[in-house]
Amino acid sequence: MPDTTSPPGTAKQHGGHKKKKILFGVLATLIAIPVIAVIFILTFDWNRARPWLNAKVSEAIERPFAIRGNLAVQWEVPARSMAPSDRHLRDWLPWPHLIANDVHVGNPANMKQMDMASVRQFSFSLNPFGLLHHTIGIPVLRFDSPRVELQRTDSTHYNWVYKKEKKESKWELDLERVVLTDGVVRVVDAVTDADITAHVRTLANDPRYGVGFEVTGSYNGAPVTGGGKVGQVLSLKDQNVPYPVKADMRSGPSRIAIEGTVTSPAKLKAVDLQLQLAGRSMARLYNFTRITLPETPAFSTSGRLRGELDREYGRWTYENFKGKVGSSDISGKLVYEGGKPRGKLSGNVATQKLLFSDLGPLVGGDSNESKKARGVDAVQPGGKVLPVEEFRTERWKAIDADVRYTAESIRREKTLPISKLSTHLVMKDGVITLAPLDFGVAGGTLRSTIRLDGSGAKGKNTIAATAKVSARKIEIKQLFPTIEKMQATVGTINGDAQLSATGTSVASLLATSNGEVKALVNQGTISKMLLEMMGLNVGNIVVTKLFGDKPVQLNCMAADFDVNKGLMQSNVFVVDTEEALINVNGSISLANEQMDLTIKPETKALRLFTLRAPLYVRGPFSKPDVSVDKKVLALKAGGAAALAAVAAPVAALLPLINTGPGENSECGRLVALAGEKPTAPPPGKTRTR
Repeated sequence: MPDTTSPPGTAKQHGGHKKKKILFGVLATLIAIPVIAVIFILTFDWNRARPWLNAKVSEAIERPFAIRGNLAVQWEVPARSMAPSDRHLRDWLPWPHLIANDVHVGNPANMKQMDMASVRQFSFSLNPFGLLHHTIGIPVLRFDSPRVELQRTDSTHYNWVYKKEKKESKWELDLERVVLTDGVVRVVDAVTDADITAHVRTLANDPRYGVGFEVTGSYNGAPVTGGGKVGQVLSLKDQNVPYPVKADMRSGPSRIAIEGTVTSPAKLKAVDLQLQLAGRSMARLYNFTRITLPETPAFSTSGRLRGELDREYGRWTYENFKGKVGSSDISGKLVYEGGKPRGKLSGNVATQKLLFSDLGPLVGGDSNESKKARGVDAVQPGGKVLPVEEFRTERWKAIDADVRYTAESIRREKTLPISKLSTHLVMKDGVITLAPLDFGVAGGTLRSTIRLDGSGAKGKNTIAATAKVSARKIEIKQLFPTIEKMQATVGTINGDAQLSATGTSVASLLATSNGEVKALVNQGTISKMLLEMMGLNVGNIVVTKLFGDKPVQLNCMAADFDVNKGLMQSNVFVVDTEEALINVNGSISLANEQMDLTIKPETKALRLFTLRAPLYVRGPFSKPDVSVDKKVLALKAGGAAALAAVAAPVAALLPLINTGPGENSECGRLVALAGEKPTAPPPGKTRTR
């Protein structure tokens, strides 16, 4: 029989060959897979995948998406576009490079169907090694000739918000840079009546900026022009590389100019800009910032704006700013911090020289021409003195605030002797408190504590207001600097008032006010001629003009008014001097802006001839009428003419009769009464003593 057994060495050789075949098979498979993949990528018609890709992307972003042009994949060697020092061995391996032409993204379903964005071509390379770690690595994403149209039809419908997927994904997107070439960005906003278009272009030979843009269009009916520059390559990989920005935009009298850097634009971690702002009124910035600012005249400021946004709510600081508000200077530092239920604005603002009329827009006290200039309707009726412009209380809940303001000196008309101003404003939950609000007035002080509740507790846009006012050591001669006859006066005025009201404007608040007002003039001197003119003592007016005005001793002046539903009713209003006692009776309607006062002078000394006829002060605040009781005047005129012939020598000899305020006199009683602390009743109630 033949020997069929193999030698031991032969079996080992067969086993070795088998292992080699397996090893070569594995290696061939590993080589074949990428080769087949390369061949597939190079030969496959990717346009066949467009319908499937369009459908999947449309479903993900909940709006139409379409690649209408050619879709292709090429191979790109990263090392060829890298600096030699940055190259590694793997950078010479080819990466797939996708190119999509004529790409369109539409509006969401609840808006007009049209393109939100389109691009002539976008392309990117994909890092194949990142796929092994569930990372979609895209070094550069390029957009060629993009066109974007951002729309907002109302406060709840806008096309730039995408639904965010809440489910966690195993895949991570690693996008390093975005490069833009020439394109167009248009913003159409029905809320602010804006239609603005930016034409983007690539800049050459600019070491800092690579992309420029020019802006045209309109905002709130006014033309918009401007332009700016940004960096050519938007780095998303290195989050600490500042991205340079520069822009200057104008719309009528409004202007915003910025220059600086943005750190991590994709996540907006930080902003550091030199900011210049100008506009018709600070209140007009609300539509852009959602920060409540006061009505002002035209303003301009310049300062440094820093944003720290890598925190839960973010913090913005506008520091070292200086500028103008109307004709007044302004400077300071403001900080806005986001939070719940609302953000908070805090800081310190100062003025060295304040023009008093620049405060008018704060309460709507400026002219209709000024209102139009700052962008509000001209609402002040002719002949109306108290401001009727309504406060925008719906904005008082947008933020909280804690701001201090000081004005070192105040420029004003000579009839307004106000020297300085300081206040501490706190706004919380729609309630504004000015505590205190201090004015330097005529050598004295006018201190107020004001609370304006615009939270809506009293009705939509209705303010529940309380005011406590204290006047101390106000000098009469400074109070009336334009009246030459008052300059001999050395008396001072002290007073207190406390009021409560509800309304939507200064006029409506005063029209519903309740409370009391008291004033007291301490002993001093007052111009004799002014008193004689009030008493119609014609002879003494002539004598005084010929021989000069001698001072008259003022014993006291006391005033006490009740205020009920906007009607100021005099309890007592008395001026007591050595030579005359003047009583004022009547009412002042803050609701109708009407005066109805009777002034009754009583002479204490014998005059050449005296016509003690009452004076009537009546009519509107805008044009009050001062008249004489002609019946009384006629009865006294005949006797005065006869008396004048014989009384001249006697008048020169008779001593003056002094009836100063004793404990039982009317003025003495008023001195004690005016010293009482006034209390304001609730709206709709009158006070009780």
